[in-house]
Amino acid sequence: MDWQEFALRIGLAAVAGLVIGLEREVKGKSAGLRTNCLVAVGSCVFILLSLRFLGNDEVDITRVLGQVVVGIGFIGAGTIIQRGKDVKGLTTAATTWCSAAVGCVAGFGLFEELIALSVLVLGINLGFSFIERKLMSDEEKEKESEL
Repeated sequence: MDWQEFALRIGLAAVAGLVIGLEREVKGKSAGLRTNCLVAVGSCVFILLSLRFLGNDEVDITRVLGQVVVGIGFIGAGTIIQRGKDVKGLTTAATTWCSAAVGCVAGFGLFEELIALSVLVLGINLGFSFIERKLMSDEEKEKESEL
């Protein structure tokens, strides 16, 4: 792979991570623009590095993908906070996990899939947030704003 293809893939991963992170940033969540962008870029680079070993029968490049999936769990765990019975940060953790997936997809050069996944993650976060607010009682809205 030449440097232009490498730059294209990490650039698209960065843009997708920024788009996903923008929604989290606007909502004031702990993992926003920078976190989601860096997670997407880092995941992409790990995939690109593993692709260097493509064709080497002694190396299983899918192990890198598996380690990205497992490793991102540690970052996601850092965004989850429990206060009494309330648990906060699960959506942010899941979004960070999806940003890692976006980076992996970009790394493999699946550009149409990258667009579809990015739009889907953003749509889920925006759409379901809107639905949740509509379904919440006024009391729950007050409690939510206090946290």
